[in-house]
Amino acid sequence: MDWHIAVVLLVSGTLVGIINTLAGGGSIITMTMFMAFGLPINIANGTNRIVVLMQNLAASITFIRKKSFNVNQGLLLSIPVIVGNIIGALVSHHMTDMVFKICFGVILLVIMVYLLFDNKIKIKEGHNIEIKPLHYLWFFLIGFYGGFIYIGIGYLILAVTLWLMRMDLVTANAIKGFVILLATPFSLAVFMIMGDVDYIFGVVHGVGNMIGSFLASHYMA
Repeated sequence: MDWHIAVVLLVSGTLVGIINTLAGGGSIITMTMFMAFGLPINIANGTNRIVVLMQNLAASITFIRKKSFNVNQGLLLSIPVIVGNIIGALVSHHMTDMVFKICFGVILLVIMVYLLFDNKIKIKEGHNIEIKPLHYLWFFLIGFYGGFIYIGIGYLILAVTLWLMRMDLVTANAIKGFVILLATPFSLAVFMIMGDVDYIFGVVHGVGNMIGSFLASHYMA
């Protein structure tokens, strides 16, 4: 890897880490960057899991230290996400590049529409988490999507935690990072077994993500 590519990956990684920790959608930058530097879309998708893992590790450490959420409840919500992640990763690997690119394009369009028309809701802090059976189904579906392509999963988790579970923004972001942290190793393992991971790109970009994630989570918590 040339030094200028490493610098671009580190700087863009820091930006992505901040965006994903505060809300979500930063993986659009990651995937676009990887493909611009020559990674095939399936390898870019697999390599992104290293980035996601490193980023959410940094964020979760900060949120846990500051007691921003209930870890036990985070563990319960992680179970359906883990199962969905594994299934989604397997489905993603067996798709043809053409079908995957179509899905990728549709997802980008949906996220752009969401960003244009979403009205942020304001919720007072201090709401306790009440986990209902339907929430497990939502988190399973989110896990499947995350295993499949990941991009925008932060928005999906925030939509469920803010709108349906009535969490405050800090708790919702802390839960988001924690469940993604626990689920990602499983989808990453699938992509590693299939040979769809570029470790150098993933680690270099991931270091930048950790820096950005640490800064954002420290500020938010």
